[in-house]
Amino acid sequence: MDAQTRNGARISEARISSGNAGLDDILGGGLDADRMYLYEGKPGTGKTTLALEFLLEGARNGERTLYISLSETEAELQLVASRHGWDLTGVDIFELVPPETALDPAQELTVLHPVEVELGETTKLILDRVSDVNPSRVVIDSLSELRLLAQSSLRYRRQVLALKHFFASRRCTVVLLDDMSSAQDDLQLHSISHGVVLLEQLAIEYGAERRRLRVIKMRGMEFRGGFHDMKIRKGGLDVYPRLVAAEHHTAFVGDFTPSGNAELDKLLGGGLERGTNALLIGSAGVGKSSLALTYAIAAAQRGERSAFFAFDEGRGTLEARARTLGLELESAIESGHIILQQIDPAEMSPGEFAAIVRRRVEEDKVRVVVIDSLNGYLNAMPDGRFLILQMHELLTFLGQQGILSILILAQHGLVGPADTPLDISYLSDAVLMLRFFEHAGTVRRALSVVKKRSGHHEHTIREFTLSSDGLVVGPPLKDFHGVLTGSPSYTGSSEPLLHGSHGTE
Repeated sequence: MDAQTRNGARISEARISSGNAGLDDILGGGLDADRMYLYEGKPGTGKTTLALEFLLEGARNGERTLYISLSETEAELQLVASRHGWDLTGVDIFELVPPETALDPAQELTVLHPVEVELGETTKLILDRVSDVNPSRVVIDSLSELRLLAQSSLRYRRQVLALKHFFASRRCTVVLLDDMSSAQDDLQLHSISHGVVLLEQLAIEYGAERRRLRVIKMRGMEFRGGFHDMKIRKGGLDVYPRLVAAEHHTAFVGDFTPSGNAELDKLLGGGLERGTNALLIGSAGVGKSSLALTYAIAAAQRGERSAFFAFDEGRGTLEARARTLGLELESAIESGHIILQQIDPAEMSPGEFAAIVRRRVEEDKVRVVVIDSLNGYLNAMPDGRFLILQMHELLTFLGQQGILSILILAQHGLVGPADTPLDISYLSDAVLMLRFFEHAGTVRRALSVVKKRSGHHEHTIREFTLSSDGLVVGPPLKDFHGVLTGSPSYTGSSEPLLHGSHGTE
C-alpha cells in the first residue's frame, strides 16, 4: 500500500524521482512524495537547474507542474531551458509580478504598503494559482523575497508554515529555493522542511570552479552523507555520488595477470594478482609509464580491456613512446581494448574522476586500470588532506571488482636520494621501485619489488632496459651495493652489464 490515512492525515510511502539520477542515487531512490523540500545555496550554485529537472521529470510522467517565480522572469527561465536543450511546454510558469503590470501602483508590491498587506497579497496569489493549476509538483523561487516582505523571523516562519499546511492538504510535492541571502543561517527552514539539500560553489586559485552538493537532512530516509561533486553542463546537473566501496562487491577469481614479460613475472613471484593494486615509484623518466604500458598491451593481447588515465602526458607522447618500445598501442586503442583518457586536473573534480573510473569498470568492463600519475591526481584536489581517503575508497572499489590497478608516483630528484610527495605505499598491495644508478660513466636503471602482500616475490634488485625490444629485465645485481640510493659501489668483475641499457622511458 503506497498511502494510508491516520487521524485524518494522509501518509504517503511512495518515492518519486528528483529528476536527477545522481541525487536519486544519493537518496537511495528519490524523494518522498507529497512533502516539502528545501534546496539552498548562494546564487550560481545550480538551484534553478536542479529545480527545473524536478519539474521536467514530472512533465515527462504526465503530471501537472508549476514553477512560481518571485525573482526571475519567464523569459529568463526559457533562456536557461533552451541552453540546456529543454522544452518547458509541460511546465506552468507563474511570474508573481508580470512585467506589464510591474509599474502599476495597484499591482506593484512595494515597501510603501504595509508589510502585512504585501505578504498577504503575495501568499494569496500563490495559493490561488496552485488551486487553479492543481499541480503535483511545485517549485517556489525564491524564499528570499518572502523573507524580505515578512521583515521579521516570526512572521516569516508563520508564513512558510502556512504554505506547508496548505500543501499538506493537497497531493503535491514542493521544492522551495533559498539563495541564503539572510545575514545568518536560517535554521527555521531546516526544521520546517522534510528534507534539505545544500549546493555550494567553490572558487579555487587556478582552474575551473568546483561545485558540490550535500544532503543535510531527510526525515525517515537513509541517504549517502557528505559532499558530492557536481558539474553544470548542457543538459542539466551531473551529480557524482561519493564513492562508497562497501556498497560494491563482485565475485572474481584472484589469478595472476601476466605482464607479457616472463622475467618481470618471475621477479613478482608469478605476477600481479587480480583484485590488487601496484604502486610504481621512481624518478621522472626512469620507465614507470613504460612498465605500466606493458601491462595494458598484454591485457589487450589477451582480449581484455584496459583503461589508461593520463594526467601528465598526451596521447601523442604515449603513442610515440610505445612505438619506440615496439608496443602496438595505437592498434589497441583503435580496437577498443585500451581506453586512453587524458585528464585535465584543473578542470575535473576528484568526484567526477571516480565516477569515470567506475563507469569504465561497470559499463566498459575494463580489467586493468592505470593512473598516470598520482602527482597529477594530487593537483586535482583543492584540499590534499583528503587525497588518501579518496584513493582508499577508489582502490578498495577496484579491488572488490577484481581489477588490477597500477598507480604511478613520481619522486622528486633524479639520481641519489629522492623525496616522495605523497606516501600512499600503505594502501598498495605491491610496491615496485625503479631507480637510476650510474656505472662506468653510464646511467642505468634498476628494478626491485619492495613489497607484495599477496604472496612470494624475489628480494633481488635487477637491472632493466627499455629499447625497441621493449622491457628487458636482467639478472640480479649481486655485485652492487647501494643501488637503491642511486650511488652504488661495485665489487664484481669487469664484465659488462646488460647491453643496450640506454633505452628510453
